[in-house]
Amino acid sequence: MVAEDRIRIDKWLWQARFVKTRVLAATMVQGGKLRINGQKILKPGRAIGPGDRLTLSLKSGARLIEVLECGNRRGPATEARLLYRDMSETPVSERAAEGERFT
Repeated sequence: MVAEDRIRIDKWLWQARFVKTRVLAATMVQGGKLRINGQKILKPGRAIGPGDRLTLSLKSGARLIEVLECGNRRGPATEARLLYRDMSETPVSERAAEGERFT
């Protein structure tokens, strides 16, 4: 899977299957439901890349996601899962060891 270094956040959210459409992704971003590396963003055209950490406010609760790849298409869920690492599933002690700050 070959991908670019950076991608629009709305497109990435759609490709990674966090939302069903890019319009919903843009609405989510504009509604203040997303932070990139701790900064609240309101523009769906904001570029992200590998290493960025996203905090998503979803109906199921908040999730901390690390971007691993940008991807180049909206593929099956198994392929989409390779685009990110869900740090919400990682125990707090491991995240603290990786240098994540909790406030």
